[in-house]
Amino acid sequence: MNYEITGATKLTALLGSPVAHSISPQMHNEAFRQLGLNYVYLAFDVTSETLKDAVAGLKAVGICGFNLTMPLKVDILPLLDELTPAAKLAGAVNTVMVRDKKLIGHTTDGVGYLRSVSAAGHDISGKKMTLLGAGGAATAICAQAALDGIPSIDMFKRKNATWDKALEFCQKTSSKTGCKIRLLDLQNEELLAQSISESAILTNATNLGMAPNTSVSPISDPSILHKDLIVSDIIYNPRETLLLRQAKERGCFCMNGLYMLLYQGAAAFTCWTGQEMPIEIIQKKYFSN
Repeated sequence: MNYEITGATKLTALLGSPVAHSISPQMHNEAFRQLGLNYVYLAFDVTSETLKDAVAGLKAVGICGFNLTMPLKVDILPLLDELTPAAKLAGAVNTVMVRDKKLIGHTTDGVGYLRSVSAAGHDISGKKMTLLGAGGAATAICAQAALDGIPSIDMFKRKNATWDKALEFCQKTSSKTGCKIRLLDLQNEELLAQSISESAILTNATNLGMAPNTSVSPISDPSILHKDLIVSDIIYNPRETLLLRQAKERGCFCMNGLYMLLYQGAAAFTCWTGQEMPIEIIQKKYFSN
């Protein structure tokens, strides 16, 4: 299909740091080509310090929407005009839509993650989740899992300056959804082992193990991973993290973050264009191992 950037081409983008490894530009631009849409998707290396200027510039030139990745999913909040209900609950944004010159923050991370689990052939409704991390992706996953009927979630994070904020999120989400959510110390190995023993799925939503720091795992004792456990890492670079290698050796079903990326991207694509991403084509071209 002939595809050409013109004076009428609409701009979409990814903001974050680092972004050079991202396959989102290939994914979205191929989807635009397949559907004959006059859009382009670019990646910009933007830090927390440069975010305000970057967003002002993109808004000024008429961008129609953009994605955010680490470390910007929470930093973006003060710069937005509105939040969707999902973004309000998660307290994080990975997708911004521009409507009537207003920046509207949304999150597709949770929907994308749960859809990736389902696409892998697993039904975790009614079962317990152990979730590592409390950043933007973690809160989006936690909120969506609670909305989708997961009855119990243990969220583990380091006890640091953001502990109280994470606790507030857990309490708010629990009260709104009825899901039992506990915030626990990631360094408490006894509690972590107990939680995993009771869970159907372990989800790593931290950056521990992401390139270039691939020799790190959030699990120091792999023996706590039982063979009936689904072990999911939202990291996709590398495709097999140390955590996933540990889990594979224990006989667990393993999945990386590629399909979460695919499905959250597809949801963002629809937010901007009003059309469905041709998922089968994109999956075959960019996501087949």
